[in-house]
Amino acid sequence: MVKTNVMRLLETAGISYRTAEYEYDENNLSGLNAAEKIGIPAEQVFKTLVTRGDKTGILVFCVPVNMELDLKKAASVSGNKKIEMTHVKELLALTGYIRGGCSPVGMKKKYPTYIDETAILFDEIAVSAGIRGEQVILKPDDLIGFVEGIEGDITKELS
Repeated sequence: MVKTNVMRLLETAGISYRTAEYEYDENNLSGLNAAEKIGIPAEQVFKTLVTRGDKTGILVFCVPVNMELDLKKAASVSGNKKIEMTHVKELLALTGYIRGGCSPVGMKKKYPTYIDETAILFDEIAVSAGIRGEQVILKPDDLIGFVEGIEGDITKELS
């Protein structure tokens, strides 16, 4: 196991976590696949999505891998009229992370971060450890506190 920047930042902050490593497939970087491989229910594994609001600029949303970000709800919660997903080509420059390894912890800049309200229903949730094939599992309150996350109703069923 490689110690990632995400792990170092959590340790420095005194936040306890555990990790789950899995073999990822370049052709299937889906969160559902990651959840299945680490043996954690999909509703407890959160993917990190980077968006651009028409008023606020870059925003980060963490949603369960079995759900989809609802752009209308996300816009409303974040004070925007419209939100769009950033292009995958922009991800590394904006966050320091690549697709399939994007974590809400330790991005290049501090962006407003919204976490689906279902996160607090669980004792622990998983988010990317900052690289493909590695998740950190921690208490949702610890994650929300660390990233100064805002909880909200931001999802809809996968279409």
